[in-house]
Amino acid sequence: MDNRPIGVFDSGLGGLTAVRALDALLPYEDIVYFGDTARVPYGTRSREIILKYLRQDVAFLGSFGVKLLVVACGTASTAGLSALDGAYEFPLLGVVEPAVRAAAEASRNRKVGLIATPAAVASGAYEAALKARAPDIQVTAAACPLLVPLVENGRARRGDVVAETVCREYLRPLQDAGVDTLILGCTHYPLLSGVFRDIMGAHVLLIDAGEAVARAAAAHLRESAALSADTARGVRRYFVSDSPPGFAATAALLLGRPLDGPVEKADVESEKR
Repeated sequence: MDNRPIGVFDSGLGGLTAVRALDALLPYEDIVYFGDTARVPYGTRSREIILKYLRQDVAFLGSFGVKLLVVACGTASTAGLSALDGAYEFPLLGVVEPAVRAAAEASRNRKVGLIATPAAVASGAYEAALKARAPDIQVTAAACPLLVPLVENGRARRGDVVAETVCREYLRPLQDAGVDTLILGCTHYPLLSGVFRDIMGAHVLLIDAGEAVARAAAAHLRESAALSADTARGVRRYFVSDSPPGFAATAALLLGRPLDGPVEKADVESEKR
């Protein structure tokens, strides 16, 4: 048993979808969340800058003595995570492998779509992982630079003309390719699931990367005998690099419930903590 907290990181608010999934799977675990809201989005930045930010973010969460860190950011998972392998005493789990595994198992016609940030798509990480796991799968990827800002600004609901117009344009190549499975390669994107379903149709299965990495985290802790021994609901702490009030106003939407812990501002500019 291990009562240390789980760390969860994202460039903004999207990683709260992973926290939501962890809540359901591991309600007794303590969770420390950090959203780098002052520097969101990561998806249009260079790999060097993303890696710099990632090191700072991991160092900050590592200062809480975490037993596992979930990198619930598709861009960071694809652009920088491999460079940090073995650099910390705790394991880091990104969203790529869990999402790819779920898509490979689910696809019937072996045509899989991917939507992600420009940096995540440019890395080729999702496509490479899919080909390694299932060489017969055809992958159609679309970079979607406007989706994170839409979600961060609360423009993700069905009936929102802007959200529907942007999503329809991004998804058209995937419709043309006939995909039957769509990887939501950024943890912000599940908030747009209703819009995606309306456009793609009920026959296309949506793979939520945040939910997939939460399942992987739960499995890792069980296999490592590192689950919490507590029987009371775990403590939740939330940190952001920008305005806490702005975060709190939107966080409940992603969590599917009111915030159940304090929101504090964090300075992560120094990698050495």
